[in-house]
Amino acid sequence: MGARSLYRKQHIVTSVVAVIVDDQGRVLLTRRSVPPFLGQWVMPGGKIGLGEPMISALHREVREEVGIDIVVGGLLDVFERVAPGAENDHHVIVFYRCRPSRPDVTPNPAEVAEACWVPRAELGRYPITEGTRHVLSRLFPELEEAAGAPAGEPPA
Repeated sequence: MGARSLYRKQHIVTSVVAVIVDDQGRVLLTRRSVPPFLGQWVMPGGKIGLGEPMISALHREVREEVGIDIVVGGLLDVFERVAPGAENDHHVIVFYRCRPSRPDVTPNPAEVAEACWVPRAELGRYPITEGTRHVLSRLFPELEEAAGAPAGEPPA
């Protein structure tokens, strides 16, 4: 019984996430309607299919979740989440900075409960995941300072 048996899957789950920032400096956040992170605010993205190029997966996931095309900029960061247990995995998440093709998004209810453009000053008010906070703090350093503060409810 090695450490490998403590995980739900016996491989590393690799995902891509789009950090979509519009011309007004707002970030597109989506509230998950499915596990993992059910009910939490994240950014569009998901698992890379075997044999699927990472950038193709990024475009596919954004179209599936919010119905827009993106212009992919550079690699922003890589985040690792190691969460042993029957319901968890070892995740490697690759974040890319992106621009939206248009501001009007259409959330896919099969994956996303809602989506909204969040101004920089309001990002700390959303209950976001550790990985989301980590990568957004690379763009907006004030989020790192607020990391110890409890997340509130998003504005109505």
